[in-house]
Amino acid sequence: MLHISEIGQIFREEYGRSVAVLVRVLGSIDAAEDAVQDAFTEAVARWPDAGKPPSPAGWIITTARNRAIDRLRREASGREKLAQAALLHGDEHGDETEGIEVDGVEDDQLRLIFTCCHPAINRAAQVALTLKLLGGLGTAEIAHAFLVPEPTMAQRLVRAKGKIRDAHIPYRVPSGAELPERLKSVLAVVYLVFNEGYAASSGAGLVREDLCREALRLGRLIMELMPDEPEAKGLLALMLLLNARSAARTTSDGGLVLLADQDRSLWYRDQIAEGQSLVRQCLKRNQPGPYQLQAAINAVHSDAAQPVDTDWHQILALYGQLLAMEPTPVVALNRAVALAEVEGPAAGLAAVDVLELGHYYLFHAVRADLLRRLGRNTEAVAAYRAAQERTDNDAERDFLEGRVRALTTTGPGLAAPTSDDPHGR
Repeated sequence: MLHISEIGQIFREEYGRSVAVLVRVLGSIDAAEDAVQDAFTEAVARWPDAGKPPSPAGWIITTARNRAIDRLRREASGREKLAQAALLHGDEHGDETEGIEVDGVEDDQLRLIFTCCHPAINRAAQVALTLKLLGGLGTAEIAHAFLVPEPTMAQRLVRAKGKIRDAHIPYRVPSGAELPERLKSVLAVVYLVFNEGYAASSGAGLVREDLCREALRLGRLIMELMPDEPEAKGLLALMLLLNARSAARTTSDGGLVLLADQDRSLWYRDQIAEGQSLVRQCLKRNQPGPYQLQAAINAVHSDAAQPVDTDWHQILALYGQLLAMEPTPVVALNRAVALAEVEGPAAGLAAVDVLELGHYYLFHAVRADLLRRLGRNTEAVAAYRAAQERTDNDAERDFLEGRVRALTTTGPGLAAPTSDDPHGR
């Protein structure tokens, strides 16, 4: 007998595809979501005894469509709605697992991704809507992930869907000159989801594994849907190479472990191999972009069996390319970390001190470590304190407090946080 939890898992896996098809068929995100929920209710009633259908995706989409038509008929108040219901229904007597055509689902999913990430919708809502419609996460799950009350997240989702409806945002993949900028937004949303999982902005834990997994799944989906986009491949490679360190990034009690101190035998070699393979494919294309360069940097880190084996000269060169492409203070901060490994902490500190990143806790954390390495302990303690004041993550605050205690009780001598980025993880 099929358990309800198994049915729930199937629906979660098929949710994005089903909603994407039904948005096209029904012309409404809300109607599509309601229809899939109706199909889930139907599955819970039927599948435990009848068993899982041969094509769960086809069954869900067809049943959802039929339930949507039933709903339309119940709510119909005129000929137009009745005609629409009749048009949608097609063959009423067909097999529910066979009725709707699911070829081209990939195109429907791609259209839905670009709809969720339309520039008219603010970035926070883009992330939430992508997780809801493509990832199948519930409102409560998304609210928990981003540490906001469920009613707040529900309102955010309602407003985003209302914006799509009221602004008549087209359900399509942009073309021509519009595509590169829109694709950039889509990739940024997926990376935001990953970053929130990889280094949570607030809360007790450093890592949210559920968000990392979801970002990887979305990254794979986008790469499969757009196989000729090298930046989509670069983003997936970057996330794989970072996520490969997950088991080594925290202690048994949840404490932060810097890259230089991680037990590299705990790194996931299969994810490293896949990420490195994608980086090599990107290099052959010779169309470098920011995600590809970041993935290449992390591929260099993954090549080093021990921290001392890290090719910092190559990493510094790659950061130079990235800075030329994206001349932002955060990229410059990353480059300064690599510069300190090649030319020493004084050179790194000089590069850091010209940056206007006083609001950014990692600016102060990197600066503190460079000051510590130079033996300027009083200044280092002050910088660590400044970093503590600017992070809401308990694991990060505890780590910084440990640095302060070490400096105020034993003086210098801690290992330098060699890192591919200021997180040092």
